[in-house]
Amino acid sequence: MSDALVSGRRIRVLNIIDEYSREALTVHADYSIPSSTVINQMKILEQQRGLPSTIRVDNGPEFTSFEFTEWCSSKNITITYIQPGRPMQNAYIERFNKTYRGDILDAYLFESLEQVRILSDEWMISYNNEIPHGSLNDLTPNEYAMKAVNSGKPASHKTQSGFTTINSPNSSSSSSKKSKLMLS
Repeated sequence: MSDALVSGRRIRVLNIIDEYSREALTVHADYSIPSSTVINQMKILEQQRGLPSTIRVDNGPEFTSFEFTEWCSSKNITITYIQPGRPMQNAYIERFNKTYRGDILDAYLFESLEQVRILSDEWMISYNNEIPHGSLNDLTPNEYAMKAVNSGKPASHKTQSGFTTINSPNSSSSSSKKSKLMLS
C-alpha cells in the first residue's frame, strides 16, 4: 500500500496477515519497501512464530526479486503469486488493506513516519483483539486462532506451525503442518 505524509513525501506499508485466522502479523510503514525489508520483517516473524510453508503475494518487485525468492527457497517456503491484475486472488489481504486504509491512512493526516507507525501498531492490537469478524464466527482473529490451537487444528499461533499471507505495498500441529501467510 502507499500513501503520503502531509509534506507530500510518499510512504509504503507492508501488511502481513495469517490466512487462517485473519490475524494481522505485521503492519510496517517506511519510505520504501525493498525485498530486504520484507525479508527482515519475515525474520522477525520467524523469531516470534516460526515460518509458514506457503505465502501468497502479488507480483511486486519486492516479491519477485532474486533476493526474496532465494531467501524463501532457503527456508522451504513456497511462494504463490497471484495473476497480474487479479487482486481478488488475494482477497483476504485486499479486504484487510481496505479496512486499514479506511481506519488509518484515510482517517488521519500524518506529519511523520513515526506517527504512522505508532497509530498502525495501536490499530493492529485493536484489530486482532477487540474487533470480531463475521467470517470468524464473530470472534476476534486472536480468539479464533486460540480456538483452533485448543481444538488441535493447525494455526499460526502454534510455535512450530508458522503463518501464510503477505500483501505487497503496491496495492500446534506437527511441524509439517504450517499455516499460510498473505503479504501485501
